[in-house]
Amino acid sequence: MHTLLEIITSDALACRHGFFTRKGGASSGIFAGLNCGTGSSDQSEAVAINRARVAEAMGVGPDALVTVHQVHSARAVAVTGPLAIRPEADALVTATPGVLLAVLTADCQPVLFSDTKAGVIGAAHAGWRGAVGGVLEATLDAMEQLGARRSDISAVIGPTISQPAYEVGPEFLDQFQVEDPESTRFFANGQGDRLHFDLPGYGLHRLRAAGVGHAEWTGHCTFRDASRFYSYRRTTHAGEADYGRLISTIRR
Repeated sequence: MHTLLEIITSDALACRHGFFTRKGGASSGIFAGLNCGTGSSDQSEAVAINRARVAEAMGVGPDALVTVHQVHSARAVAVTGPLAIRPEADALVTATPGVLLAVLTADCQPVLFSDTKAGVIGAAHAGWRGAVGGVLEATLDAMEQLGARRSDISAVIGPTISQPAYEVGPEFLDQFQVEDPESTRFFANGQGDRLHFDLPGYGLHRLRAAGVGHAEWTGHCTFRDASRFYSYRRTTHAGEADYGRLISTIRR
């Protein structure tokens, strides 16, 4: 394993997994570190090196690392190995040993799932749009189709933007109230008409309401720690042209 990599793990997931920070990568400039986003304007060679380091750290070859074309949807796909063409989806599940599921984020929630009894795992990219749309529940449904049971599934939310850093306008709240009038409890008052949205709190609520056996957030905020995490919102505030993507992975 590359010694400079920093990998955040949770005791709740009894299988090989990791929420990688930006440390230890081959990218430079605004992408400095472990940028794993093929959709970024970073040098493709650097991104390939970074993804290979992640695979190595997880004990598999680069070809075993599987990602999808993320579009903020509620679609989950089951995979059994490398994909020739990456489908548009925001979650992956598998029961196949040796397949490394991965999602990319830069403020959105990376969520890793495991049912060790059934040998089924999942990974989801859940921003506010995906979470409202039901991507977390779709992941659970897809895992159940492979033999998992919700009550046996542990779900862990990795580094994401925290409520104090996530300022939104009143129209943002309106979209949540259409879905669930009680979702106002995930909003705190800010300056003027500004509000602060609790994305990980909302994610935990959706997971627990869906019946998972265990759900937790690692507690890391992507916006507040620039040395460890990429952040779309921090990049936007700084007026930078692009941003790196963090990778979160899980395998049986």
